[in-house]
Amino acid sequence: MGYPIDKKLVVGISSNALFDLRKEDEIFENHGLEAYREHQAYHNHDILEKGVAFPFIKRFLSINDVYKEEQPVEVVLLSRNSPETGVRIFNSIRHYNLNISRAAFMSGGSAIEYIAAFNISLFLATNEKDVKEAIDGGKPAGRILQTDVHDDESQELRIAFDFDGVIANDESEKVFQEKGLAEYRDYERVHCSEELGAGPLNDFFTKLSFFQKLETKKREQDKTYKRILKTSIVTARNAPTHERAINTLNKWGVDVDEMFLLGGIEKSRILNVMKPHLYFDDQLSHLDTASIQNIPLVHIPFGVTNKHK
Repeated sequence: MGYPIDKKLVVGISSNALFDLRKEDEIFENHGLEAYREHQAYHNHDILEKGVAFPFIKRFLSINDVYKEEQPVEVVLLSRNSPETGVRIFNSIRHYNLNISRAAFMSGGSAIEYIAAFNISLFLATNEKDVKEAIDGGKPAGRILQTDVHDDESQELRIAFDFDGVIANDESEKVFQEKGLAEYRDYERVHCSEELGAGPLNDFFTKLSFFQKLETKKREQDKTYKRILKTSIVTARNAPTHERAINTLNKWGVDVDEMFLLGGIEKSRILNVMKPHLYFDDQLSHLDTASIQNIPLVHIPFGVTNKHK
């Protein structure tokens, strides 16, 4: 039986996140569009270096190599490039043997309005304006911060999330920001049995969980099977406020492999050990590339913590 279409997990990726186009961006900024086009045309067959999201995308697409019948995942390229300058990008995609066939080339414009049309559950980009526009429009997007990433040879795909403002909405965060820690704890005790609303990446997280159930079934059939996906929640919540988070996950019917309840401990201490291929957080203060090294960090500009930024 084929993989349910409503469960298929589609990730959108900008060309600047997939490949290192910082040099080309400088040409565009300093010398204009025509110089940029000439540069790309002249270097059509020069393969681009891997970008900050490349290790994640490579592993993500490898899921289809294992689940050949189901083909549960897909990647769509959403690019500000024009079709002619996009030739170099697809030459590089073929060089790295990435199974990406769908794309939107916008000739300098934004492809944000097409996220839903491609059934995308997560759009990763380096352009802050594009991501903010998507989030403000209720679309699932994150700005991946530029950092040096050292890939390893393991097959495992590790994805980590903050909870409030990312997977769940910012209802609890609003109470904390407006009324302080003591009232926040009281509020969470009173409402511990009530599930939180969905956050920007709820659909992405839920579909990852559905795939994990597929892995559980495969493991039951084949004891030698090694799981591909590991999901983690790394949250500032701790007891007693953890109860509402756990109850929310249970009511959604989703599973997570690991949960870290830090209660004020710096997240870098956990992330530098875990080394996820993506970590999502709504607070830029938790995404310090100086203390969290060689890890792709993704900012979700959603909710009260980003309201005045």
